[in-house]
Amino acid sequence: MLDAIIWGLIQGLTEFLPISSSGHLVLVPAVLGRDAPDLATSAVLHLGTLAAVLVFFRAEVSEIIRFTTTGKRLLRLLVIGTIPAAAIGFTFRDGFESLNDNPRGVAVALILTGLALFATRWIPRGERTLTDAKDSDSLILGFGQALALIPGVSRSGSTIATGLLRRFDRAEAARYSFLLGIPAIAGAGLLEFVDLARDGGGITAATWVGMGVAAVSGYGAIALLLRLIGRVGLVPFGVYCVGFGTLALLLI
Repeated sequence: MLDAIIWGLIQGLTEFLPISSSGHLVLVPAVLGRDAPDLATSAVLHLGTLAAVLVFFRAEVSEIIRFTTTGKRLLRLLVIGTIPAAAIGFTFRDGFESLNDNPRGVAVALILTGLALFATRWIPRGERTLTDAKDSDSLILGFGQALALIPGVSRSGSTIATGLLRRFDRAEAARYSFLLGIPAIAGAGLLEFVDLARDGGGITAATWVGMGVAAVSGYGAIALLLRLIGRVGLVPFGVYCVGFGTLALLLI
């Protein structure tokens, strides 16, 4: 039960804060000498973070479901932004998954993520909003999202940073990133459930508790980042990634 709660908290916070959920789910067990979450736990934790983002952005999701003019436009942007990571991920899935077996490599990727986030301090502040986002923006953010197929690279960090380069307002870049994460998180969870069903694995009550923890902590992480990013940007998260990645290299 305790492990499920720990993994739920890590998944919920790090899925949306730009500090890499994949990196933490590899490095925290390596540093603490604990077993990494199994496939069943990982699949259900993704359901928790998916629930968090769907509830937080329920207004936008409602527009998509009702297929309004705004919803159709948003759906098109999300589909276009999902294509790069989906294509690359399906093609090289086994190769990316094998990187999880190299904690030191994950730590290096987390440090590089931190340096990239720190470098965003020199990007001029933009004023663009999601309402004027173009198909080309989504495609470029999609390639930024594809970088997060490498364990240790933050999905939210890479997409928000890409949004800043496209001159989006900080909070709008984060909002864009979170919405773009809906199909990515859903897809990751679905793939893990397919693997789980193929392997004949089961889901315990403790794992469902972990899902609840992931949902609540994920919702809080979204709210926190949207509130803070306009004031502090991504630099503090970059400092954290460099620090934790360096600590992990020293301890594993």
